[in-house]
Amino acid sequence: MIAPRKLIVNADDFGFTRDVNEGILEAHQRGILSSTSLMANGAAFDDAVRLARQNRSLDVGCHLVLVGGHTLLEPGRALPARVRELAAALAFRRIRVYEELAAQVRKIIEAGIQPTHLDTHKHTHLWPPVLKTLARISQEFRIPWVRLPLLWRKRSRAFLRRHGCRTTDHFAGYRMTGRWSAEELARFIRELPAGATELMCHPGRCGPELRSAPTRLKESRQRELEALIAPETRAALEAAQVWLVRRRDL
Repeated sequence: MIAPRKLIVNADDFGFTRDVNEGILEAHQRGILSSTSLMANGAAFDDAVRLARQNRSLDVGCHLVLVGGHTLLEPGRALPARVRELAAALAFRRIRVYEELAAQVRKIIEAGIQPTHLDTHKHTHLWPPVLKTLARISQEFRIPWVRLPLLWRKRSRAFLRRHGCRTTDHFAGYRMTGRWSAEELARFIRELPAGATELMCHPGRCGPELRSAPTRLKESRQRELEALIAPETRAALEAAQVWLVRRRDL
């Protein structure tokens, strides 16, 4: 018997700007987006919480941030601006990783959101200290699902499972970030392997807030939104007999 193919389509950066939030909700309501990850230190956090409350069918997880924006522990103090700066901060223990990430999770929960999963902005849980922290937070806050890291997947999955965490069988989307089209997305769906796959994406409306924000992903978010809501994308799911799911369905 052939194992079913299941797909979670997750939008990162919920709460980054209001126009990103708008695009994420449109991708859920009109397209194939089933899940999103919320930034507790995002400029549009309150707007994202309001939208999440109005759209209960959307899974919402924690997009934990150690790069970009400001720390929740010391309001007004910036987090490292780049990944290489985070590496130095971790090496010299200039950042309290557990305390910062736990504060972000608490802020989301206190806003009335029960997170379904944990992942990290800029994939910082590739670093063992951050991955260990996610495993600890997963246990303490009873959020079992953790995004499968980009690299060392077999070793990372084994580590997470030893700590009671769950992962999807596959993770995809990194190489195509900023380059998705409806044609590419339909091809990806047709070639999906058996099991459960998380597809990371970054949809959004390219409005004035996003244009002035510190990110390289601007016009590409609009293109990803268009790909997610395209009729041929939905048709590809049906033709390939791929189940569109959320983590709460698994």
